[in-house]
Amino acid sequence: MVIKTVNLETVCGITSKLPDNTLPEIAFAGKSNVGKSSLINGLMNRKNYARTSAQPGKTQTINYYNINDELYFVDLPGYGYANASVEIKAKWGKMVERYLRTSKQLKAVFLLIDIRHEPSANDRQMYSWILESGFTPVIIATKLDKIKRSQLDKQLKILREGLKAEKGSVLLPYSALTKQGREEIYDYIQTLL
Repeated sequence: MVIKTVNLETVCGITSKLPDNTLPEIAFAGKSNVGKSSLINGLMNRKNYARTSAQPGKTQTINYYNINDELYFVDLPGYGYANASVEIKAKWGKMVERYLRTSKQLKAVFLLIDIRHEPSANDRQMYSWILESGFTPVIIATKLDKIKRSQLDKQLKILREGLKAEKGSVLLPYSALTKQGREEIYDYIQTLL
């Protein structure tokens, strides 16, 4: 997959009407500090197009990136952000749920989970939500460069079992640092288009 053009086309806040797109959409969900913006930047071959931050909870909107006028990468707000109020978290949750249930063009949801840790309660809840919305999440195991190669199979097994992932679920390890796993993600996206 060769990415020639990228355009942040639409930003939707809590009260915004979601756009009625005609191109396929791939959504990215994950905890606040899991490396979602880094993955999206890595896939788009851009340094800081999707805003990365040392401070979790930066993405508080649904951001639609038009890729090559062929598809959208849809960046969903990060969850599990401790400093957000209960009220704000509930509003983000409703916004994400509304997106998952109403987007006519959504082809897949990539659920990002840190490969070093067992899935959190928030991760498991998001996994269930995605299933309830009619999608089987594609699990992207981020921060691959932070573990030894010998730990890979063990960590992937921990993720799979921790999520109670359905048999045949796609699990793709990725490193934002080395870009290892990017081609596999591109290949998977191609199968959806």
